Amino acid sequence: MVVETSAPTSKPSIGEYLKANIREYGLLVALVVIMVFFQVITNGVLFRPVNITNLILQNSFIVIMALGMLLIIVAGHIDLSVGSIVAFTGGLSAIMLVKWNIPYVIVVPLCLILGGLVGAAQGYWVAYQKIPSFIVTLAGMLVFRGLTYLILQNRPIGPFPKEFQVLSTGFVPDILSFINPAPELFVNFFAFVAVLALVAYAVYSGVKARRDNDRHGTENEPLIFFAIQMVIIGAVSIFLGYQLATYRGFPNVLVVMALLIALYTFLTNRSTIGRRIYALGGNEKAAKLSGINTERLTFLTFVNMGVLAALAGMIIAARLNSATPKAGVGFELDVIAACFIGGASASGGVGKITGAVIGAFIMGVMNNGMSIMGLGIDYQQLVKGLVLLAAVFFDVYNKNKG
Repeated sequence: MVVETSAPTSKPSIGEYLKANIREYGLLVALVVIMVFFQVITNGVLFRPVNITNLILQNSFIVIMALGMLLIIVAGHIDLSVGSIVAFTGGLSAIMLVKWNIPYVIVVPLCLILGGLVGAAQGYWVAYQKIPSFIVTLAGMLVFRGLTYLILQNRPIGPFPKEFQVLSTGFVPDILSFINPAPELFVNFFAFVAVLALVAYAVYSGVKARRDNDRHGTENEPLIFFAIQMVIIGAVSIFLGYQLATYRGFPNVLVVMALLIALYTFLTNRSTIGRRIYALGGNEKAAKLSGINTERLTFLTFVNMGVLAALAGMIIAARLNSATPKAGVGFELDVIAACFIGGASASGGVGKITGAVIGAFIMGVMNNGMSIMGLGIDYQQLVKGLVLLAAVFFDVYNKNKG
C-alpha cells in the first residue's frame, strides 16, 4: 500500500514576507521614526515625562473611539457623529453631576447606556432600513450637536466633583513604594515594574505562540522580524515606562485604554463575533448566505461605537473640568484618520486593532510635536491631510498591485 505524503510547504523568503506584511511593519517603523524626528527637532521636549503624560491624556479618547470606529469601518460603514456624541454625553454628565447632584457612580454607567441608545438609534436606520451610514451619521452629527447646544443652553457647565475628575486626571498609586530602590529617581516605582512585567509577558507570549504554530504546522513570521519587533516594542515600552515612573506613574485613563485595547484585540482575533464582522465587511451577501445575521451585527457595531463615544465624552469633560457645547468638534475626522492610517480599508473587511492604535498615536505625536514647534493649526491640518491621503493611496496601490 502506498501512503501519500503531502510535500512540505516552502516557507516564504524574508523578502516575500516583508512584501506581504509591509503595511504592518511599516506602521511600527513610521511611528518610531516620527517619534525620533520630533524628539530631535524639539530638543528633547517630546519625551519629557510631563509631555508624555500630556500626550497620553490628549490622545486617550481618540484611541478609545478608534477601537469602535475600526469595527464600523471593517463592517463596511462609517460614523461621522462621534464628535457630536462626545459633546452630547459630556453635556448630559455635567447636568446630572452639577445641576442634579446625582452621584458619579450612577452618572458614569447611565451615560454609557445613553451612548449605547444613541448608537442604537443610528444603527437601526443603517442596519434595518438600509439607509447609508454616511447619511444617517451625518444627520446624527447635526442632531446631537444641536441637542448639545440646547441642553447646555450654549454655555459651559462645571466644575465637576473630584471623584469624577479622577477618571481622566487621576494616577495609579504607587503600591510598591515600600521597596522603591531609588526614591529620589522613581516617583512611582510600581509603574516601572509593571512595564517590565508586561514586556516580559509579551516576549513570553510571542515565543509561546511561535512554538504553538510550529507544533500545529502554522506558518511563523521569520525569526529576525520577530526579534526586531520584540526589541523595538520592548525598548520603547521600557523607556516610556521609565519616564512615566519618574513623574507620577500611569494615568488612570491609560489603564482604561490598555484594558480596552486588550479586550478589542481579543474580540477581533479570537471571538466568533469578531470573525463575523470581518466576514460582513468582506462580502455581506456571502456572510448572509452563511447564516450570519448581518443586520444585527451592523446594529451592534453602532451600539458599541455609541458606548465608546460616551466614555470618551466623559473623559474629555473630566479632563477639562467642564462640559462645553463645542467639545468634540472635528474628532470624527481624527478617529477615522487613525483607522485608515492604521491600515483599515475603505471598502471594509480589513483592519487591525493594533494598526488603529498605532495610527492614533501617529496622529497624536504629530499634533503634539508640531504644537511644540509652534506650527499653527493651518499647517497641522495640512500635514494630517497629506498623511491620511498617503495612507489611503498606499492601501489602494497595494490592492491594485496584488
